[in-house]
Amino acid sequence: MNKVERIDYIIETLEVLFPEVPIPLDHKDSYTLLIAVLLSAQSTDVGVNKITPILFSKADNPNDMIKLSVEEIRNIIRPVGLSPMKSKGIHGLSKIIIEKHNGKVPDNFEDLEALPAVGHKTASVVMAQAFGVPTFPVDTHIHRLMYRWGMSSGKNVKITEKDAKRIFPEKLWNKLHLQIIWYGRKFSPARGWNINTDIITQKIGRKSFLKKNTI
Repeated sequence: MNKVERIDYIIETLEVLFPEVPIPLDHKDSYTLLIAVLLSAQSTDVGVNKITPILFSKADNPNDMIKLSVEEIRNIIRPVGLSPMKSKGIHGLSKIIIEKHNGKVPDNFEDLEALPAVGHKTASVVMAQAFGVPTFPVDTHIHRLMYRWGMSSGKNVKITEKDAKRIFPEKLWNKLHLQIIWYGRKFSPARGWNINTDIITQKIGRKSFLKKNTI
């Protein structure tokens, strides 16, 4: 298999396995998506989805969120980890959205990444899934699989994102990054990984993977 054939195989296989790809984080609009993605840092989507209904029952918009104290937010989100930083970020970004953006989540990278606790990955998810802008957010699953498939060096997520954008057609980015996430969870996890059930890695990436350490 040459490189083009490997890329085509990845795209075609993911489309067969995951023709429809729901966003893993429960939300109802751009604001709740932003908060959910922020909460997912160093946590699981399952854990976040257990917490957000509690948080959003009290505040699912920036105006209601700033009525809560940082401590109240922290007590609710404590189970997902990093609650001191995340609670300050949620309260702070909600205030900025009201004061600078007329209560609406900004639809550009510059303003999103200027919000407290919002990094490039969080901004990329919001831009892709809330506003339909082609991006390629890289989480741990994508970082791991791009390496296992021999498509990136695995050095850092910035390089992985650059490689993914270079390799895959832009029109597929927003769906493909979700397909890779779901594939990683089901067939190619970080722990308990089995090459015999990981059909893509077995087909195209095993040789390059076996020469290196897992990530």
